[in-house]
Amino acid sequence: MVTIPQTIARLDLPRLRSYRECLDFYNGLQWPATPRRRERRLTVNYAKAFVEKVTSYLMTGLSFSFDPLPTDSPDARHRARRAEEALYQVYEANHLEQLDFDTELDTAILGDGCFKVTWDETEKRVRVSAPDVQGLFAWWLGDDVSRLWRVASRYQLTAEEAEALHGITPPASPWKRPEVIIVEVWTDDHFQLWADNRLVESRPNPYPFIPFVIFPNLREPKKFWGLSDIPTLVEPARELNRALSQLSLILELSGNPIAVLENVEDARDIAVQPGAVWELPERARAYLLDLLQGGGIGLHVDYINLIYRVLHDLSESPRTAFGDNQRGLSGIALEMELHPLLQRVRRKRLIRTAAYQRRNHMILRLLEQMTGETYLPLRPHIVWGPVLPQDRSRLVQEETALVAAGVHSRRRAMTSLGVENPEVEWQRWLGEREGEQNLSNGSQ
Repeated sequence: MVTIPQTIARLDLPRLRSYRECLDFYNGLQWPATPRRRERRLTVNYAKAFVEKVTSYLMTGLSFSFDPLPTDSPDARHRARRAEEALYQVYEANHLEQLDFDTELDTAILGDGCFKVTWDETEKRVRVSAPDVQGLFAWWLGDDVSRLWRVASRYQLTAEEAEALHGITPPASPWKRPEVIIVEVWTDDHFQLWADNRLVESRPNPYPFIPFVIFPNLREPKKFWGLSDIPTLVEPARELNRALSQLSLILELSGNPIAVLENVEDARDIAVQPGAVWELPERARAYLLDLLQGGGIGLHVDYINLIYRVLHDLSESPRTAFGDNQRGLSGIALEMELHPLLQRVRRKRLIRTAAYQRRNHMILRLLEQMTGETYLPLRPHIVWGPVLPQDRSRLVQEETALVAAGVHSRRRAMTSLGVENPEVEWQRWLGEREGEQNLSNGSQ
């Protein structure tokens, strides 16, 4: 009988190979493995710069909020406030702002990301982690890639870690490696734990769901696994490295000129230096080879600039995104200049919104199960900050007018202005107003 660890050992090999290749390219391994003799290799890692730039724009001002259901119920509004407070506590305890950024960067490089939501029995709190997708394997129902029925997570532990985390003591053997390969297998109603192809635990799933949120970087239609940002940049990045290496060699040779002797049968002690005197036979000629004559260097620079343009076009990150705003664009003109980047960020945010909503829903369901509190049903919202710089004073004026006209609520206005916890801020404002009213009544 073939076990799950044996099955996943042969599963998704092209996907795992793509992960390794993208990660190597991001880390600067961008040349063929075997260099030619005395070959110069410069690596200008634009792939890393583009991935980190888009990730920084994407993760600007991420927050969340809940609308009560039903909306006109005081109990529902109170439940929504308690849900937000509980979720903020989970975010702070797990340092999710940093975890989310690191996960997003990893997702852009590999093409897939994942969160895991579990209950820590020792600390009695929700624990959110980001497993390495290189050890994840998923099974979905038929042609519906949105419905997972089984997830397997494979990772490696030392013998001490395996005993501390899972109570697994590997059999002592002088030929056995000190690491233990752990495989967790989750379905909606069952959980299995394997260690080195040995089943050590099998029991019902302690949670009312599979505790993984797996999401793609960019979705390929009808596919479960996503697309990395790296492959589209590979060829132009390699060509840029080659062109810059070639130009560097030409400039070095031009700074150390080559002496050319014509009609000379034997040459000894020829020194290329100021004040050098050469004795040449009759009808012989000597000169220095000028590699920069005829404006040839300009052709190399023009070609490099063309490669730069290709890189910026394929990454959808104009030069303005790197602070090169020589024309001083602002407002609508700046937005049109950065429109390709805005479109790329929007595509990613569509996917991330669904992933963060599923994660928040899992956190609240787990809190309900373990603490007995009631938070659901709620309507969740993921709030993203503006990608472009905003005129905050103008935005405040617009929100003030919308609130006065009854178009926006104060809570909606605070969310638009980037207030992290609108409910808490609203309660503080009410408290301050009540204190001022009490002080005014007392003075009268």
